[in-house]
Amino acid sequence: MTPDDFAGSVAAAAQRLTGVARTTPLQRSARLSDATGAHVWLKREDLQVGRSYKLRGAYNLLAGLDGDERAAGAVCASAGNHGQGVAYACARLGIRGRVHVPSTTPRQKRERIAALGGSAVELVVGGDTYDEAALAAAEHAARTGATVVPAFDDLRTIAGQGTVAVEVLDQLAHAPDVVVVPVGGGGLLAGVGTWLAARHPGVRVVGVEPAGAASMTAALASGGPEALVELDTFVDGAAVRRVGDVSFPLVRDCGAELVTVDEGRVCTEMLDLYQVDGIIAEPAGALACAALDALDLPAGATVVSLLSGGNNDVSRYAEVVERSLVHRGLKHYFLVEFPQEPGALRRFLDEVLGPDDDIVLFEYVKRDNRETGAALCGIELASREGYEPLWKRMEASPLRIQLVAPGTAAYRFLV
Repeated sequence: MTPDDFAGSVAAAAQRLTGVARTTPLQRSARLSDATGAHVWLKREDLQVGRSYKLRGAYNLLAGLDGDERAAGAVCASAGNHGQGVAYACARLGIRGRVHVPSTTPRQKRERIAALGGSAVELVVGGDTYDEAALAAAEHAARTGATVVPAFDDLRTIAGQGTVAVEVLDQLAHAPDVVVVPVGGGGLLAGVGTWLAARHPGVRVVGVEPAGAASMTAALASGGPEALVELDTFVDGAAVRRVGDVSFPLVRDCGAELVTVDEGRVCTEMLDLYQVDGIIAEPAGALACAALDALDLPAGATVVSLLSGGNNDVSRYAEVVERSLVHRGLKHYFLVEFPQEPGALRRFLDEVLGPDDDIVLFEYVKRDNRETGAALCGIELASREGYEPLWKRMEASPLRIQLVAPGTAAYRFLV
C-alpha cells in the first residue's frame, strides 16, 4: 500500500468514526511550553471514549466486517486500553466479543472493559504478559472462527489510529513542526507517521518508547521485528515484547525518529501532569510528554504531544512517586552495619546525616551472636545536590555502608 492509498484509508476511517469517537481537545500546555521554549499542544486522547485512542482502530476494523464475520464474533488480546476500545465497539455494533488480558492488567482497566462491553463482551484474565494473552486469543479464534482484532498489527487498526493526526491538523488549521507519539506495538506511530508523510512530509515525527520495552528501536536496529529478551512491564500500555509485522515497515518507511525514556522520567511526568496540570495520565499516556525536554526543540516551534491514555489505577501512585524520587536523585538506599552497642544509631544520625536528610525506611536486624547488626536505610534528600556530601560523610564514617545500586537484584527487591 502506498502512502497515498493509506491516507485514503485514514480518511475513510475518519468517516466511520464520525459520531462514535470524540473529537478530543487539543490544549496548549503552559508548563511544557515554558520548559522547552516551544509551543506545546497536548492532544487529549485520555478524554476519548475508554480514555484512550484505542477505540479508533478497534471500531474502524469491526465496522468493516461483513455479516458472516459479525455473526462469528470478535476476539482480541489487550494490555487494557485496546480491550476497552473493542468492548465499546462490540457493544455499539452488536457483535459478540471476547477480550483476553494478562493478569498484570490493572484492575481499573479490567473493570472498564466489563462496563463498556456489557453483556456483549466476555473478559478473560490469564497469563503474565500480553504475548500470553495474544496466544489465548489466537487459539479462541482458531476454534470458533471469530475475527481477531489486533491492537496494532493490522492496516485497518492502524488506519483508525491515524485519524488522530487528521484531527490535529483540523484543530490547528496548519501543520505542526513536530509531532511526538508514544510507541508500544507501533500502530499509533505507523498510522500518524504514514499519514503525515503522505500529506505533510515536512513534519518531524518522533516516536517515544519506555527504555525497558524498546521493541521498535530494536526492530529498526536489526532490520525487522524481534522479541525482546527482557521486558519491563511498568509502562503497561507500551510494554510490547515484539512490534508488529505490519506496523514495523510503515514506521521504518515514514521517516520517524525513535527515542527512549527511562521509566522514572515517565513517573516524574505523570506527577507533573497530575499536580500541575490536573491531568490523570497512565504511564504510556505520559510517554510522549516525558521525552520533550530531550528532543532539542527549536524555540517557538509548534509541537503536538499525544497524551494517549488516562487509565491509571490509583493504587499505583505509591510506586509512581517512588520511581520518580529515585529518578530525580532524591531517594537512595543503603546497607549499614551498626556495632551492637548503645549510641551507634545516634552517632549515625549526628555524624552522617545532613540537616535536610530524612530517613524514610529503617529496617534493623539484630544478631545476638555477632558484633554488628545490618540495617537497610532509605534516605530522602532535599535536593539532588545533597547526595555527594552525604556519600563523603558515609565514606569518612567508621561504619561499613554499602549503596544499594539501581539495577541490582537487591534494588529490584525494593523498588
